Amino acid sequence: MWSQIQNELKRQGKSVYWLSKQTGISDNTLYAYKNYGIEPTFSKVCKIADALGVSLDDLREDTDDKN
Repeated sequence: MWSQIQNELKRQGKSVYWLSKQTGISDNTLYAYKNYGIEPTFSKVCKIADALGVSLDDLREDTDDKN
């Protein structure tokens, strides 16, 4: 999921720091999602999607495209 979040941040010209401030999720937690592959809880994914102005589906990895 982090790759979709990172792609959206890049598309919008936003930083992880900005996302942290918008969502109330610490930047350390966001970097843990990135660096350790930890999946965020549903409530945190909702906060991230809201901050980025995207749907939950936009942040979902499409495994069908990987096959």
